[in-house]
Amino acid sequence: MRPRAAALACIAVLAGFSAWEAAQIAELTRSVNSLQTSVASLDARVATVTNTASSTAAQAAEIARREQVAQQSGPQALQDAVAKVTPAVVSIVESKEVPKLQVTYENPFGNDPFFKGFGVQVPVYQQVGTTTQKVSAGTGFFVRASGYIVTNKHVVPDTNATYTVLLSSGKELPGTVIWRSPTEDLAVVKVAGGGYPTIALGDSSQLQLAESVFAVGNALGEYSNSVSAGVISGLNRTITATDAATGQDETLTGVIQTDAAINPGNSGGPLVDLAGQAVGIDVAAVQGSQSIGFALPINEVKRALAQLGI
Repeated sequence: MRPRAAALACIAVLAGFSAWEAAQIAELTRSVNSLQTSVASLDARVATVTNTASSTAAQAAEIARREQVAQQSGPQALQDAVAKVTPAVVSIVESKEVPKLQVTYENPFGNDPFFKGFGVQVPVYQQVGTTTQKVSAGTGFFVRASGYIVTNKHVVPDTNATYTVLLSSGKELPGTVIWRSPTEDLAVVKVAGGGYPTIALGDSSQLQLAESVFAVGNALGEYSNSVSAGVISGLNRTITATDAATGQDETLTGVIQTDAAINPGNSGGPLVDLAGQAVGIDVAAVQGSQSIGFALPINEVKRALAQLGI
């Protein structure tokens, strides 16, 4: 009987151990589940905090952007941009050799004795050589510190003329026309030397209607660095422009319309945004209109300079 009792006792002990082990496993399982629940809750809180931080950062960025836009709309931004670009704007004067005339008075009847006593004299012009004379003036601006200037082709049209570049400092330099576009109203003039101030070239494809811009130029061929402010009034216009000097018509496509005043003499000058970047080249205005001017997109200039290796 004793061996049997011992066996039963062992079975009871084993059964008790199994029950205790099962209880421990159940408790451990509950602890693991509770820990997993806590981790999931913590993940959710971290995600909430991250989303809140991202939203706060986005709001701060938007506020900063709006403040920047507001600042750019103010007069100080315009003044800063004007001060930034005007040193790079130049006047381009075209000069030609023209006859030098002398006036004498003669009897229109010659030596006819019948009319000799009538005292009739008429002016007669005689050429006594030639003289260099200013015939027109326009605007251009430096795009490279090494002396490259962009302007309109109609500002420098004559291969027999000479061109003088008047810097904003008042210094005068001889200019050489190194390129005239066969298809667009663009030209490049070169002056000797280096270290010239330049205007950064923007991206005219990003222009928006009502965006603030200003034009700088040699208004009426007399008032250098004249500034007129306005907005982008239209994009991708097609116009027919007439050269006042030659009377020739030219069709221009893809041009920018602005209400910034573009006066005679402004041709070839920059149309600039408030970041101080040239977005166009002033090219034409509707005579007799109220503030309707046009500019060639600056991206055309950038393509031309790249093709020329400048």
